[in-house]
Amino acid sequence: MTRAARRERVKPYPRPKARRRWWGIPRMTVKVAVLAVVLVGVCIPAAAATAFWTLIKADVPGALPTDRNPRVRSMPTTVYDSQGNPISQFREFDLTVPTRPDDIPEVLQEAVIAVEDRNFWEHDGVDPEAIVRAALSNFESGETVEGGSTITQQYIKNTYTTGERNLSRKLREALLASRLEREVSKETILFRYLTSIYFGDGAYGVGAAAESYFRKPVSELTASEAALLAGTISSPNNYGPRVNADVAEQRRMVALRAMRDEGYLSLPEFRAAREEHLWYAPFGDPPGPATVVHPPPQNDVQTVHPYFVDYVRRFLAARFDHQTLYRGGLRVETTIDPGLQLQAQQAVARTLDGTAPPLEMSLVTVDPATGHVKAMVGGRDFAASQVNLALGGTLGVQPGSAFKAFVLASAFERGIVPDDRYPAPSSITLANCTGQCTVSNAEAGNGGEEDLRQATAHSVNTVFAQLIQDVGPQNVAELARRMGVRSIDPETTQYGVSLALGAYETSPLEMAAGYSVFANHGVRAPASPILRVLDHEGRVLMDNTAPQGDQVLDPAVADTVTAMLEGVITGGTGRAADIGRPAAGKTGTAQQYRAAWFVGYTPQLSTAVWMGYADVPRPLVGIKGAGSVFGGGFPAQTWADFMRTALADQPVIGFPVPGPLPIPTALAPTVAPADDPAAAATTVPFVPQPGVPMAPDSVPTDCGGPCDQTVTRDEP
Repeated sequence: MTRAARRERVKPYPRPKARRRWWGIPRMTVKVAVLAVVLVGVCIPAAAATAFWTLIKADVPGALPTDRNPRVRSMPTTVYDSQGNPISQFREFDLTVPTRPDDIPEVLQEAVIAVEDRNFWEHDGVDPEAIVRAALSNFESGETVEGGSTITQQYIKNTYTTGERNLSRKLREALLASRLEREVSKETILFRYLTSIYFGDGAYGVGAAAESYFRKPVSELTASEAALLAGTISSPNNYGPRVNADVAEQRRMVALRAMRDEGYLSLPEFRAAREEHLWYAPFGDPPGPATVVHPPPQNDVQTVHPYFVDYVRRFLAARFDHQTLYRGGLRVETTIDPGLQLQAQQAVARTLDGTAPPLEMSLVTVDPATGHVKAMVGGRDFAASQVNLALGGTLGVQPGSAFKAFVLASAFERGIVPDDRYPAPSSITLANCTGQCTVSNAEAGNGGEEDLRQATAHSVNTVFAQLIQDVGPQNVAELARRMGVRSIDPETTQYGVSLALGAYETSPLEMAAGYSVFANHGVRAPASPILRVLDHEGRVLMDNTAPQGDQVLDPAVADTVTAMLEGVITGGTGRAADIGRPAAGKTGTAQQYRAAWFVGYTPQLSTAVWMGYADVPRPLVGIKGAGSVFGGGFPAQTWADFMRTALADQPVIGFPVPGPLPIPTALAPTVAPADDPAAAATTVPFVPQPGVPMAPDSVPTDCGGPCDQTVTRDEP
């Protein structure tokens, strides 16, 4: 039956002629009172309703709004490398699946009409019958159980209005729905509605819903699958099949009965579809005919740089809302250099060749001048493990003696100089410490003294235990955080001497970022994976192409630390990191050989390499013929392997000669608790005494329990 034929069936009810009566004078008062009541209680609302209905039906001038509600726009965010190549997408659902009017099966159209708007083919955008029916149902139940909006009104609400629950929005909806019906065919309205309505779990439109729930094109939907989708429309977050299977099954049956009652399904078809109960695919094969619902699809397309993309996602999620990131159509231009990334992956792969998981290695490299993260390897296989070790994994990783560089910098800020000498025994016990507060080296010392250059080159733990007592652990923690090691927080944690030995968790990314400040003469450009972020219209939302760093460390302090760390490579524990050009770095070996590091830099790149077990920390022994793995072994070799190729086309640049160290103005704690989080630090003016280190027994400490810090020296 055509639309005109359907409308012909509905004849306007003829209005009766009014009869004229004459009333006697005595009844005039009563007449006036009755008329007043009628006007106030009936005529005014009736007149308003009549006027509004006339307005809806009349062909008033005007047009539909040109701006559509952005809620129905859904565009994936695309991520690009530094060369402009797309490397990934962030999205909640796929609207790129082409959906044409001919793709939508009749059974799906009928299911939606039967559930949402059974008079769709008869009304002109607003359905008085549905409004009255919904009002009665809601009144009888005492709550809102049924809506009176037509499909056209729902489409208008989703497309042109903001969705507020108020009378103004409902009136505007009705007006726009009536106008849309006069300008667009019913078939077009239904198609637009079906390709934009929300079906839950991020699926907008029947094409996305069919792919998401059933893993099939929309054209192949069965009656039962169509009924399941139709049943979710009124409340997708409550009726979705992945949200509540029992409720979704009930809604499927409601839709099937409505289809039967409207004549869209014959009785045999209804009975067959009724038996296809909801079944969740991960449970295995269904026991019989079923409506099989699959798990949600992965949000991202495949990428060849999964660990870096994971970092990008986390970085942006902390700065943009979920809607913008996954549906806003952003263009994300990142810092990753595909050439350097490949070289990093190859260097790690060469080292891990012949080994097996859970042994892992991570590598991160940063441009000191900009903070741009150029390459990131978070593990050997993202498909096997999504734990991003470059970001510290799930709990963080201890940097071992690689943290000593920050102790040096804090010491130089406070008047200590490289020529200062400290006792260098093989083992030292800190006085006035409850429990065992002993720090040891891996091999016996000569019992003499070493200056800080020698102690740094040979990574002497006992010297750095005394040094951090002189400087104050909280001051070292503050400096490390200032330089970009954000997992170290002196505001929330009371640190002890073990901080000098890297006994607190951080990450390869933070260590590479922290060392980059030394390479950049004390200027910190915060580490970032982002060059620019643009919205879908090309407006720049974030611009990090030319970041301006902050001077967080005196240039002389930074350059002096660099000079000290050059000695680690030229004649210390990091000789395997020699790449034939000026470079500085520090080895790190965690307690009981549970992790090994090399963190180093040239003026162009700052790179951190970590090696350890990803599941449970345990000693790195017997790996590829090595007895015990030190930072100066595989990590330093991997660092050199990568840096040689990464810098092959770069000019050889030397480090500047350090200037005079600044005069100290800071305060340092004289009470430096070893590892007691509850202990309070006491600060007094710090008076440096170059060449005269504090005696251990003059530094009261209390680590509140066992304080054995037996940490291996970095070289046997």
